[in-house]
Amino acid sequence: MRRNVCDLPRVRSGGDAAKPFEQGRFEDLPAHPRVAHRYFDGETQSVVVESAPFGPVATHVVCFGPRDAPPLLLIHGLMTTSYSWRYMFDRLGDRFRLVVPDLPGCGRSAIPPAGRRFTIPALATFVGELQDALGIAGCPTVGNSLGGLVCLRAALDDPARFHRLVVTHAPAVAEARLVALHVALRLPGVAAVLARVVRHDPLRWAHRNVHYYDETLKSLEEAHEYGDPLASAAGTGAFVGYLRDSLDPRMLRALGRELRRRRDSGAGVGTPLMAIYAREDPTVPPKVGRRLQELVPDAEFHWLQRTSHFVQVDAPDRLAELLAGFLEPPERQLTRTGAARSR
Repeated sequence: MRRNVCDLPRVRSGGDAAKPFEQGRFEDLPAHPRVAHRYFDGETQSVVVESAPFGPVATHVVCFGPRDAPPLLLIHGLMTTSYSWRYMFDRLGDRFRLVVPDLPGCGRSAIPPAGRRFTIPALATFVGELQDALGIAGCPTVGNSLGGLVCLRAALDDPARFHRLVVTHAPAVAEARLVALHVALRLPGVAAVLARVVRHDPLRWAHRNVHYYDETLKSLEEAHEYGDPLASAAGTGAFVGYLRDSLDPRMLRALGRELRRRRDSGAGVGTPLMAIYAREDPTVPPKVGRRLQELVPDAEFHWLQRTSHFVQVDAPDRLAELLAGFLEPPERQLTRTGAARSR
């Protein structure tokens, strides 16, 4: 039986046990992650999406799993790329055809022309356009962090977009620190200074700003996957644009009002929804999940311990178990259970 990475001993290179969220030195990162994955075994393609908000976007997509299996779309969050789903490949790739894109301006996808805004409605529109381009409209979808928020917006715009939707650690509330960030990035010169800071040493920036419950899961491989796209002026410009546009508190408040109206009217989201939050998440605190639970009481909520904002990295076995129970139809679950018993 595969062991959950959270159940493995967390050990530093010097042999000392690591505490939760205890970040090691960048200089001590191993070249490759200590827990193997299948991300680079996936089939890659560049799909040109004719996007209304972004123009033509050459979108990097990684696919993994049987071609005849039902598609499962995985959407990454801010500061990461499709690589963030690496530990789900061998946990879900036997039952789904995983479709894992890099969002516009992220990872290996093209950066939209200057002046395009990375707002949540624009990104939600793009996800629908990507589904149409790939022929997977209506597929079940999992979105992490900002990706979850984007998919929630897409579901509200068109419930038929997703057969079922899972959001993990979505930043769905206008916290005070997001308000402060929004104000700061609109002060003259602040965005340019931030872009220069990130571009000065993008690998260290990625190492410092992605937090795991088990920090020994990090590697130089990961730092390059997240940091290399930030090495150019266009790349850091896109990243700062995401910070400025996608976490706009005004949009988050408007989303909250819409969810409240839908709850009070009995309309709901319109798509079967599961939400997953970590009780020890330093990036999106639990109060955000509790607020979303109040706004969407008919959703299936799960609260996890000993994991981080990136449950797909810290606790992939637990996530896979939750997803299988929610995404697969009951008759398929029974078939799989019967097959397992016969072995």
